[in-house]
This record gives sequence, C-alpha cells and structure tokens, in this order.
Amino acid sequence: MKDRLKITIRFPEEGTGIIEKITYKDEKVYVNKKQFFGNVPKEVWNFYIGGYQVLDKWLKDRKGKKLSDKEIENYMRIIEIIKQTIIYMKKIDEVKFF
Repeated sequence: MKDRLKITIRFPEEGTGIIEKITYKDEKVYVNKKQFFGNVPKEVWNFYIGGYQVLDKWLKDRKGKKLSDKEIENYMRIIEIIKQTIIYMKKIDEVKFF
C-alpha cells in the first residue's frame, strides 16, 4: 500500500541532533537551543493519550540521545498522524446519532 501521508513538518537546522531541553514555542518543538521541529500546531503539541502528552513523552524517552534520521522521520510522521486524528475526532463529534 502506498503511503499517502503528506509531511508538512520541518527539521531545518543543522546541529548535533541531541535532545537536551524540550520546549514548545511559536509552533516549534525545540530539542536543544538550535534545533526544532517546525509547523507544529499548539493543539497537536497538547494532544494527550492515556494521560501522556504524546509528542513531549516521545522526546523525553530519548533525552540525552542523538536523534537518527529515521527517528526524525518517525517523529514528523507522528505529528502528522496526530493532526489527522484531531480532524477525525472533530468530524466524529459533529455526527448526530439521535
């Protein structure tokens, strides 16, 4: 099956790729002072599953480690999937059952 997920997230800055301090500001998820994932809406950053803030937890589980290219790609895919999940959740909420 062909992958149809369009990635709109950016990881534009060169650097160490090491996750140091995780912060969110102005639709950017910083993993250190220089590097960030851009174009991350606030509602996506604040998305929780099972009591965990998904994007923050994923990075915290890797704190102090260098992100591989595959991990960077996976994180960007997770962001896009959460975006789509929020869209579908809103559509489901609009359905009138009675």
